[in-house]
Amino acid sequence: MEAFGLLVHGFAVLLTGKTLVLMMVGLVLGIFVGVLPGLGGPNGVAILLPLTFTMDPTSAIVMLSCIYWGALFGGAITSILFNIPGEAWSVATTFDGYPMAQQGRAAEALTAAFTSSFIGSLVAVLLITFLAPMISSFALKFGPPEFFAVYLLTFCSFVGLGREAKHKTVISMSLGLLLAGVGMDTVSGQLRMTFGSAELLRGINFLVAVIGLFGISEILLTMEERLALLGHAASISLRVVLSVWRDLPRYWVTLVRSSFIGCWLGITPGGAIAASFMGYNLAKRFAKNPDSFGKGRIEGVFAPETAAHASGTSALLPMLALGIPGSGTAAILLGGLMVWGLNPGPLLFVEHKDFVWGLIASMYLGNVVGLVLVLTTVPIFASILRVPFAAVAPMIVVSCAIGAYAIQNAMFDIWLMLGFGVVGYVFKKISIPLAPFTLALVLGNRAEDAFRLSMIGSGGDLRVFWSNGLVGSITTLAIVLLFWPLIDKLFSGVGRLQPPAEA
Repeated sequence: MEAFGLLVHGFAVLLTGKTLVLMMVGLVLGIFVGVLPGLGGPNGVAILLPLTFTMDPTSAIVMLSCIYWGALFGGAITSILFNIPGEAWSVATTFDGYPMAQQGRAAEALTAAFTSSFIGSLVAVLLITFLAPMISSFALKFGPPEFFAVYLLTFCSFVGLGREAKHKTVISMSLGLLLAGVGMDTVSGQLRMTFGSAELLRGINFLVAVIGLFGISEILLTMEERLALLGHAASISLRVVLSVWRDLPRYWVTLVRSSFIGCWLGITPGGAIAASFMGYNLAKRFAKNPDSFGKGRIEGVFAPETAAHASGTSALLPMLALGIPGSGTAAILLGGLMVWGLNPGPLLFVEHKDFVWGLIASMYLGNVVGLVLVLTTVPIFASILRVPFAAVAPMIVVSCAIGAYAIQNAMFDIWLMLGFGVVGYVFKKISIPLAPFTLALVLGNRAEDAFRLSMIGSGGDLRVFWSNGLVGSITTLAIVLLFWPLIDKLFSGVGRLQPPAEA
């Protein structure tokens, strides 16, 4: 009941004029960065994060979360109208969304995409609402060993369950951990890897790195590919919206299945990309006429969009509850919370209840407002894509530079941002994932501090990570997930060796 009261209070706070304005501004900015190739949710949040430093934490996170929701909605516009995925997880949407646009059914495809996005996000927010109170019940049981076990679980699950090549994930994560150690050691006070540079005494600023890795690198890639944005016009009418909504019950199995897949892969490090493709493939597999997929079937839009948005939203649950970001955008939001003095994790639900439930309330309201906004402004945002990229790219670069400089008022950070932009470009060219790098850069210091404090408390005895049921189960699960590919192959091999049953 206390949680319900805090949620109602969160809605009351959000319904003030100032917060509603911030919510609308965030949604508009989010849709804008969502429709522009080279930006998208993580990049938009990273670039605009410094603009929120003068706000109170609740207002800032509401605006940033609405940028995220808007980018999630906006990514479907480019996929359907221009056959250019606004986000990586929008690739599956192009399979049937763009053929629908070619058939003159662009409004129907966009309505299906926005509606399924709303449904997927709503299911994920309901999951967060009901699981959040359970998290706070064991909040006070966490000490340094438990926190390190959770960080270890995050790192191991990225390696063991990620879809990328394992060695590339390890390389990316190792480089992130290495750069997280630059600067002053928080335990001993020693300087590490500063090479006599006064600018590196503060360490590598997470936000500067993220702006370069995501924003600048995508600009470089887009310049190289010389994208030509030619697509179909779209204008959504009330008749089309009501027609699509009337047919929704026919696809309830697809919507429920995709929501479940998205929530599961959002909480685990599977991610929205895997969720969208899995949702699409399962919808095709269980369809009565699978050959119709890829030719303009509306179910081929419902499935990936529902799964991707359920995954993108539910990724915030482990970030808030355990301090483990389930996606790149969640990792950026985690860094923002730390800037505002809020440490995501179990204690957040105990020490900052008003903030947590205000954020959850903003998820409900932001999705509703976002759905209405995208349904009414599609022609406007689609027209943005007709602006020559040569005119848009310099503005994005300038925004990145202003954001990087504003963090610490240091010119060195702009050069550092450009350096990380080149690193991000190279990583993407050789298919090294950025998410593990970002994760390690954010959590590296916290994981190291938790490990060293655990070792100091136990006198160097590693058995401290199995000293009670909670930490022992988390540590064991982390090791199992790290070696999961080998375990899976072992069990698969044993299954193949079994003799066939006699008739």
